[in-house]
Amino acid sequence: MRSEDFIKEKEKMRERMSKIQYKIVVMSGKGGVGKSTFSVNLSIAFAMKGSEGKVGVLDADIHGYSIPKLFNITAERLYQADEGILPVEGPLGIKVASAGFLVLDEDSPIIWRGPLKAQLIRQFLSDILWGELEYLIIDLPPGTGDEPLSIAQELPDPDGAIIVTIPSEVSERVVRRSVNFAKALNLPVIGIVENMSGFVCPHCGTRVDILGSGAGEKIAKDLKVPFLGKIPLDPRISESGDKGVPFILEDRNSEITRIFLDITDKVGNFLKGR
Repeated sequence: MRSEDFIKEKEKMRERMSKIQYKIVVMSGKGGVGKSTFSVNLSIAFAMKGSEGKVGVLDADIHGYSIPKLFNITAERLYQADEGILPVEGPLGIKVASAGFLVLDEDSPIIWRGPLKAQLIRQFLSDILWGELEYLIIDLPPGTGDEPLSIAQELPDPDGAIIVTIPSEVSERVVRRSVNFAKALNLPVIGIVENMSGFVCPHCGTRVDILGSGAGEKIAKDLKVPFLGKIPLDPRISESGDKGVPFILEDRNSEITRIFLDITDKVGNFLKGR
């Protein structure tokens, strides 16, 4: 890209992002912790709490995109308008951009090296017509590689990162790197969420810590960052994701929905207190 084109892209990116009040990165050093499912339900929680039509989700996991499936919008595509690219609209007016909208079908892999992925992320930030949003949630792939680094370096004025872990010692060791990654890049850590935190038998009420216990709280305490809460392991969350219906939208009165709304309140308080 020529230097003048790069400057124009940066200016357009800053102009687009200036219309978004809060920009939140969701990340984890480890895969398989339910980060995308968390991002989707967090966006629904914000919309349910008064921001309907004012929330966006950017799926920055170029190779392992799953946001379109979780919203049941896999058949949708991104379309060019006069001023930019129109995002896809999900439930409760949530605006969505994902590499999944660029492929012919869900089975087609995206075989790109780092520079192409970085360019696509810049285009998502500069060319998508996000409009005026209260929250943009950016779902990152696991690790501290190309996509997280591109977002951390390119996103104008990010408001912070939520780091998702599971309560195992293996996850704890890996997720610590994400906290230190955020700190190294001056990205405020909003807090840590412990996902899949214990299973409560629906028949007898017995709690079983299948994946261990307390890793999220331990990381938060050791690294002096906020702990946002624990989300139980519940097969209904996976089932709702497979159907493309965010769990808290499907079961608004459940304990898990209450936990998500409580986490949303804590995130909102953090952002307003900055």
